[in-house]
Amino acid sequence: MIKKIFSFGITLLLIMSFSILSPSFANANDIDNHPMVHELTYWSNLNVIRPDANGNYNPNRAVTRGEFASYITRALNLPESSTHTFKDLKAGQTLTNEIQAAAGAGILSGYPDGTFRPNDKITREQMSALLLRTLTYGKVPLNGAPLTFKDNDKIRNEFKPAVATNVYYNIIRGSQTAKGIYFEPKGSATIAQAAAFLYRMQTVIDQYSENSEEPPVTPPVDASNYYIGKINNGVVTKNPTSYYSYEQAVEAQKAANLNLIFKGEKIINMPAGIASAADTTANTVTIYSDPNFKTVLTGAVEGSEFKYYASTDKYAIVRLADTKGYAKMDEITLTPSSLVNDKSSYYSVVDGILHHNTYNHITKKYYGAYTIGPAPSFMKPNVHYYSQDGVNFYSDFLLTAKVGTYYPYFQFASIRQHTNYTAEELDNIIMTLLTERQVLAGYENVLTDSRLIGLGTLLKEVEATYNINALFILAAAIHESNYGISENALKKNNIFGIKVYDSNTALGTTFASRDDSVRAFINQYTNLNYVPQSGGYAKGAAPGNKTSGMNVHYASDPFWGSKIAGHMYRIDNRFGKKDSQTSQLGFVVNNGDLVNTRAEATTDSEKVFTYKAKNVGETKTFGYPVVIVEETQAADGYVWYKIISDANPPSRYVWVRSDLVTKFQAN
Repeated sequence: MIKKIFSFGITLLLIMSFSILSPSFANANDIDNHPMVHELTYWSNLNVIRPDANGNYNPNRAVTRGEFASYITRALNLPESSTHTFKDLKAGQTLTNEIQAAAGAGILSGYPDGTFRPNDKITREQMSALLLRTLTYGKVPLNGAPLTFKDNDKIRNEFKPAVATNVYYNIIRGSQTAKGIYFEPKGSATIAQAAAFLYRMQTVIDQYSENSEEPPVTPPVDASNYYIGKINNGVVTKNPTSYYSYEQAVEAQKAANLNLIFKGEKIINMPAGIASAADTTANTVTIYSDPNFKTVLTGAVEGSEFKYYASTDKYAIVRLADTKGYAKMDEITLTPSSLVNDKSSYYSVVDGILHHNTYNHITKKYYGAYTIGPAPSFMKPNVHYYSQDGVNFYSDFLLTAKVGTYYPYFQFASIRQHTNYTAEELDNIIMTLLTERQVLAGYENVLTDSRLIGLGTLLKEVEATYNINALFILAAAIHESNYGISENALKKNNIFGIKVYDSNTALGTTFASRDDSVRAFINQYTNLNYVPQSGGYAKGAAPGNKTSGMNVHYASDPFWGSKIAGHMYRIDNRFGKKDSQTSQLGFVVNNGDLVNTRAEATTDSEKVFTYKAKNVGETKTFGYPVVIVEETQAADGYVWYKIISDANPPSRYVWVRSDLVTKFQAN
């Protein structure tokens, strides 16, 4: 039975600080600043590794076979044995006794000619064999890790199981070079390296020792190293073997037929599951078009869910709405599918209306549900449906079994189209909604304090002047200002959350009046950067999602567009149904090309503006949303569509060839 030498807790203390355990005598000056000073100091204190006559430990000298055998005997306090004798050793000498003790424990053996050759340098593969037998003596399970060294082919077959076990327990790790990690099986180890190998070996033995006074302790995980493991029936298992590069871990994962890769405790590669936006300082995660993170496609607030495709230690390939791109791995959390437990955002039908139940993967809570619009015929009550883009729906959260396509009308209808509601009707709508909310906690003073009161006339004025739908402006104000009583609304007259960021919600622009806030929303945002094709964030003149429309860049909430559209639908459905289903909708789909709009239905006509090249989505479902008001057969042989112009006033309508527009039926 092994005499317990040290506990893992003491090991941790040694690693943390050299000052906690210093030698009982002055340190030899040749190990003071050595990288392995902790291991050398530990074994010198236990009289396992001893100084020479001059008091030096010679840490960088190659260790001999005899010395390493002595270290093992002293470290494990092995009993004397005369079972094995070697003809090149002198009886009665201390070294001979220590070698024979290790041989008697089954830890070492000599050469076929009966010699041990104690003065030969011990090779790294020979050392791995002695360490393996020591682990066996310590009743440690002999698990093996896949060998991923660049010089695997140079390790003799009889030594590969020993090397694999030492690698599994992180006892021997190889040498890091610019070309990769090498084992160097025929190379010799130094005294310092021998001290480190023994130190790690004893840590492993302590975990499995039957005489341990403490329960087995899992070694600390190095957050900078890589590990492999598996998930089976919802249980995640991680091997203790650490790897120094992602590429090495990938090789080991394939060789071991495992399905997970970790960096520290974090899963960074899995076979299937969902990705979610991690908790970050900015509270948002950005999706890029390239793995070097140079071109921004879109982004989402922390806790948001993405479709997962693949990943490395640097990035995850994910899809937000229909936008597929690269997210920094530091900003992403991966959850294998068997651990999701159906806790995911989902859509459901209640009384013929489609609702969206949103889930936050950081808080592990549902936010609640909001209304989308009338449910499509392919959806049934009491069934969960899943979608990343709010258009393509699936029966599973991995988005593999598609059940149908559904376009919410207000989400993809151009906000250039005017509402059919008058100023008086909009004021009546506002007061009706505020009156109903007055009975709710927190809304007691809404009928006197709300910054939405009396907004109808201004909404219709700016609609006529700037061609921004008045109902859309009202819906955005309701959503962003909590019906006009948010802190920014009451203290700053800011009813659109202008310059209120996820990283600091206390920020926000102060306006002299509520009306100034409305004009700023139009002139500094919608009509400057988001709606006209001249704008830097122009992805379509509709609320949209994270692939098409204002929501691509305007808000970090991936469902901002659908929530705004939901407000518009609820108002319209209740107060007259004057706007819903009044126009034919379509997408200008250019698949990366430019599309010119014309003043008349001919290519000879004046060009009004050009639709920019656009990421139309992974499924090619989305383009620039447009409202088609007329079509005509032109002399050039093409059918042309008259559409509501994305450009700022005075532009009102433009023409586009029909082969560049895809019609769709919106509900």
